[in-house]
Amino acid sequence: MRLSNQQRILSNLVSSGPTTQADIARNTGLSAATVSNIVKVLVDRGLVSTTPTTSSGRRAQLVSLSSNDGAVSVGVDFGRRHVRIVVATLDYRVIAEKAVEIPLGYTAAEALDIAANLLASTLGQAGVKRSSVLGVGVGVPGPIDRRTGTVVKGAILPEWVGVTVAMVEESFELPVYLENDANLGALAEATWGPHAGTPTVVFVKVGTGIGAGLIINGAPYSGNIGLTGEIGHTPIHEHGLLCRCGNRGCLETVASTTIMIELLSRTLDRPVRTSDIVRLVLDGDERAIRVVEEAGFAVGRSIASIANLVNPHTIIVGGPLTDLGDVLLSPIRDGLVRYAVPMIVETTELVMSSLGERAEALGGASLVLQQPGIHTTVA
Repeated sequence: MRLSNQQRILSNLVSSGPTTQADIARNTGLSAATVSNIVKVLVDRGLVSTTPTTSSGRRAQLVSLSSNDGAVSVGVDFGRRHVRIVVATLDYRVIAEKAVEIPLGYTAAEALDIAANLLASTLGQAGVKRSSVLGVGVGVPGPIDRRTGTVVKGAILPEWVGVTVAMVEESFELPVYLENDANLGALAEATWGPHAGTPTVVFVKVGTGIGAGLIINGAPYSGNIGLTGEIGHTPIHEHGLLCRCGNRGCLETVASTTIMIELLSRTLDRPVRTSDIVRLVLDGDERAIRVVEEAGFAVGRSIASIANLVNPHTIIVGGPLTDLGDVLLSPIRDGLVRYAVPMIVETTELVMSSLGERAEALGGASLVLQQPGIHTTVA
């Protein structure tokens, strides 16, 4: 809710120009106390400034967007075969977006070089100077130790293990905020999606890996050292396949797109990609539908554990399979119904993400605007 309210206030300032706190409250429908508290946060972050004024003969505070004319935030999402970049203004308008495919097995250094070049071209497309970039929110498919800002063991792309914030900053030559991709997906839903403002949200990304991002009481939840939402390593079959984490039968060994690709490639006797899974299912291929349904049920079973623990308002499923809609969502719901407390199932909304594969990059852009003192990092 806090993130959504910040967005409402920034959007009001963009559309109305410098405005008193009382007028902001009237325009947004927020209470005067809420506006006052959020304005203080935005001032601390360098996004707005306040000056004394008078309104109807009374003393008031005039709120203005910061003097960082044309300031933007950047979101970067690294996937198994892609890198995507979005450039967004302070009022959450995307003014440029690019994505390129990168070869399997790339090294982190290669990916960072590609991303740095893509960032330069994307900023050029938007007509944005590098000095106007407040920071870059970067999503990677793996856990990040917040104590050191380092990608740790367990990442889908082992090439990223050991990569630090400093290394990424060296490539981009800009302030960088590194985060797990599922966490960024949750943040995107909290600020960009139709469920913005929902107090408690679980975002589940089903892709090469499977992870969950949590929004609890309106704020991202990162746990003790940042390693939250690792549901891909929830055991499903005690004697199942050996997982890359060292355990057996984890959710990723039965429901990731990697496993779906392996199963369908053997069945069809030809290489299959994630996009082929979507095409085959939408074309009515029974083999592909069966694979997706079985994976979906397993995902629902794991989500039930989170639902029983957190009791969220909304569970949002994201990742590269969102175009499948109910074909994927229905078996997930079946797994949730089977393993979650009935009252929780009845009161929890389960939906597919409307942001698709853009969610993580959008979340990266949002992450930048959350940072305290970002105005001091402008180059």
